[in-house]
Amino acid sequence: MSVNKEELFNKCLDTVNKQIEKYRGKMDEISGQNAENNMHPDFDEYGNKGELLTEYEKQTGYLDNAQEMKETLANLDRNHLSEIVRPGSLVETKNSFYYISVPLGQIDLDSGTSVYAISTDAPIYKHLEGKKAGDNFTFNDEEVEIVKVY
Repeated sequence: MSVNKEELFNKCLDTVNKQIEKYRGKMDEISGQNAENNMHPDFDEYGNKGELLTEYEKQTGYLDNAQEMKETLANLDRNHLSEIVRPGSLVETKNSFYYISVPLGQIDLDSGTSVYAISTDAPIYKHLEGKKAGDNFTFNDEEVEIVKVY
């Protein structure tokens, strides 16, 4: 089974862009609520940090994370083919596909194939890093064989 790496990259980018749009929308909504309620952005009527500000800060963190993922995707060398697993690699194992990119989880392609988009911080990446087709390792008490690296 083959995976279209360009389609995979574009689906990852679309997912990240939707996250960015969602977080910006929530932040705009919160900003509008502050203006509507004529609330000071930092403190509520009791001088405490307001719930809206706390939620705004949370959304800001999510937005920053999504923007970092977009930057990571932009910096991946999508055209370089390597026999060794590294960032930008698509790894086929006997049971799964892994795209070493950003932590988005399962990405479903038009072909019906599912690929797990993971970052270099994912526990399984520590086992995949530097390996090539034919290599084996144990992860979660299961033997994993790398079939192909794209």
